[in-house]
Amino acid sequence: MACVSQSVSFDKCHCGQGSHSSILYSILNKDHPSESSCCHYRHHHHPSALGCSCEFRRRVVLKTPEHTCRLALEVLLKTLNFIKNLPSFCQLAEGDQVLLLQNCWTPLFVLGLAQERVDFEVAEAVAPSLLRKILLNQKVMDGQNQEAALNVPTLAEVQRVKIFLMKLWSMDVSTKEYAYLKGITLFNPDVPSLRMPQYILALQQEAQHTLNEFVSMVNNGDQARFARILLILSTLRMVSATSVAELFFRPVLGKVNMNDLLLEMLCTKLH
Repeated sequence: MACVSQSVSFDKCHCGQGSHSSILYSILNKDHPSESSCCHYRHHHHPSALGCSCEFRRRVVLKTPEHTCRLALEVLLKTLNFIKNLPSFCQLAEGDQVLLLQNCWTPLFVLGLAQERVDFEVAEAVAPSLLRKILLNQKVMDGQNQEAALNVPTLAEVQRVKIFLMKLWSMDVSTKEYAYLKGITLFNPDVPSLRMPQYILALQQEAQHTLNEFVSMVNNGDQARFARILLILSTLRMVSATSVAELFFRPVLGKVNMNDLLLEMLCTKLH
């Protein structure tokens, strides 16, 4: 299932665009008066920088949440079905099953997005400034709402996901390769408090070895593809579980504890 769309531009700085002579406009909209000069400095004095610093502060939301979140829920269900059908996972102690699922669901889900070729667009989440709320007699956010606003993912966090997706799509990863990558990701021996970390390490190594053999067989012994796929997979460590939950699930599920939801889904699937 694919949702083909034009992604938002990540390499263009939007701070300091345009000029407005209205003093009130400047007061209401320029929460960070030094931001424009900071970006100007980075662009002109650091051409090799990854991007303008404002990229790391801009909060974004899905442009079409109803459609994208529906696809995301389908991917999550398919991910749980994949895990349920792994005999090696089902043979683990229930405690280890729960720990692996709760710690590894985010990279597994993003791998699912890649396999299902789910693309998405984001738009900037514009939050009114405190002064704007006061002048317009709007309710000022309480501490709980402020915390929720801070959990909204930044453009830089979303960029990590989209870059990962584009890299895997450019590799034209096969169904079998996705299965082995999910096995490597799921059987993570570094998850804290596991009862059988050595056995889980053996499962991960087995999945990695099988992937290597498959890639070598299909590509006439060429090891470059295997190394590149593993390198791309390693970038998933930088993807935040909180950001993924806020972006793809909060719009339809509201404030929900993903660990509790995953545990409920796992128990439903296994019994």
